[in-house]
Amino acid sequence: MERELDSICVSPQQTLLEVMLAINTNARGIALVVDGDNRLLDTVTDGDLRREILAGRGLDRPVCELRPGHTPTTVRDDTPREEALRLMEKKGLRHLPVVDCDGHLCDLIQADDLLFQQNGGRLKLSAVVMAGGKGSRLYPLTVQIPKPLLSVGEKPLVERTIEQLRAAGVEQVFMATHYKATHFTEHFGNGDRFGVKISYLHEESPLGTAGALASLPHSNEPVLVVNGDILTSINYRAMLAFHEENEAEMTVGVRQFEFSVPYGVVGTNGVDICGITEKPTQTFFVNAGIYLLQSEALSYVPHGQPFDMTDLIAALLGNGKRIIAFPISEYWLDIGQMADYEKAQMDFKTGAV
Repeated sequence: MERELDSICVSPQQTLLEVMLAINTNARGIALVVDGDNRLLDTVTDGDLRREILAGRGLDRPVCELRPGHTPTTVRDDTPREEALRLMEKKGLRHLPVVDCDGHLCDLIQADDLLFQQNGGRLKLSAVVMAGGKGSRLYPLTVQIPKPLLSVGEKPLVERTIEQLRAAGVEQVFMATHYKATHFTEHFGNGDRFGVKISYLHEESPLGTAGALASLPHSNEPVLVVNGDILTSINYRAMLAFHEENEAEMTVGVRQFEFSVPYGVVGTNGVDICGITEKPTQTFFVNAGIYLLQSEALSYVPHGQPFDMTDLIAALLGNGKRIIAFPISEYWLDIGQMADYEKAQMDFKTGAV
C-alpha cells in the first residue's frame, strides 16, 4: 500500500500543474498533499483543478495556495470500513483518506473503485460514437475510406476510441453511421473482437450531430457521446464523476483555446480612447465534441429529423436544465483538416498521445 500511496502523494510546494500531471498518471482522480513526515495536509481532486481552469486561474502556483487553512475529511485507521463508507455516502465523498492518531497517511478509500468492482469493472453508461460524416475536408483520403477509419499509427482512429472506451469500463457502444456505413460493420462487426458490444444507428440521410440519439433504446443510465474524428486521452471516468458531482443534465467537454491579437488593441468610449493593450491574448473554451447526457435529455431530440448538439443545448437551457463544462486538460485533437491528420500522425510517432 505504501508504494501505491506514493503515486498519489504530492508535496505542498508542487505546482497545481504538477499535481494535475500526477493525478493523470495515478488515474485515481485525486492527489494527497503531505508534508515531509507523511502527515496529510489536504486533498486535491481532478474536479478541483478543472474548476480552477474554468475560473481562468493559472496552474503555476503551489498547491498549498489552493485553499489555505482547509482541513480535509479523514477517518482513523481503526475506523470500521462500513462506518467509513457511510460517512462517504453522507458527505457525498468519492475519496476518504485514512490516517493514524498522529495524522500520518495510512490508506485511501475510493468509492469509485468499490462501485467499479461491484459492477464487474463496468462503467454505468453507454457510449455513442458519431461516425457518419463524409470528411470532405480530408479528400482525397476519404474518397474510399470514411474519416473515422483513417489510420493513426497502425490502427483506425475510431478503433483507438473504442479501445479507450473499453479501458474505461464501457461495455455498450452505439455507432452512428451514414457515409460508407458498411466499412464500419465489416471492420467492427458486433464488437466481440474489441471487447465491447457494438450496435449501429444507421442514418439513411444525415441527421446532424445529435439526430441519431433519438434512435437509442431506452435506458436510465447516462449516455456518453463522442465525435468519431477526435483523438484524445481524456479520462472518461473523471468526466462522469464531474458530471455526477455537479448534478448536471448535460456535460460538454471543452478545450481551452488561446488567440493572440498581433496588434495593440484600443479601448474606446465613443470617440475617446480609454486605454490600449499591446498584443493581448484572448482565452476561450471551445466545444471539444465530447458530451455526457442524462437519459432524460434524449427526449428533446426529435425522431427522424436533422438535429445538432447546439439545438439540444438550446432546448435544454430553454427548459431550465443545467449544462456544465468539463475542461479537457489531457491530449485532444480534432482531425478536421489535412494538417490535423498530419499532426496526429506525428504526435503518435513521438508518443504525445
